[in-house]
Amino acid sequence: MTASTVLLVEDNEDHWTIYRVLLEYVGYQVLLAGEGYEALRKAREEKPHIILMDISIPGIDGWEVTRILKADPDTASIPIVALTAHASEAARKRCEEVGCDGYLAKPVEPRRVLAEVERFIGMPTAGGG
Repeated sequence: MTASTVLLVEDNEDHWTIYRVLLEYVGYQVLLAGEGYEALRKAREEKPHIILMDISIPGIDGWEVTRILKADPDTASIPIVALTAHASEAARKRCEEVGCDGYLAKPVEPRRVLAEVERFIGMPTAGGG
C-alpha cells in the first residue's frame, strides 16, 4: 500500500514549504502544484487522497480547478479543501458552490491543516510505498 497522498496546490513558496514539511513529517506523501493547469494534470494523473487548494493561483484559479475536478467522474470523489486568503462569507459560499469539501482561511495554523487532512483521509497509511 502506498502512503496517503496530499496534492498541495499553492503558489507561495513559504506556505507550501511549511505545509509540506509538516505533512511529510507525519507520514503523508506530498505532491506540489504551483498553478491551476499543473494542479489539474497532477490530480488526474496521480489521484491523490486529498487536495489542499489555494484559490488565488496562476493559470486558472482554484475555484475553476475545483469545479473541473468535481465535474469529472475520475476525480469527483477526491476531497478538496480550500486553503485561501479569501476569508469572507462570500468566498466560503463560492467554495461550497464549486464543490470544495472544506474551507480554511489563511493565515491558518499548520496543525489545523493537518487536522483537516486527517478529518477527510485519516492518519497516513503505514509502510509507505
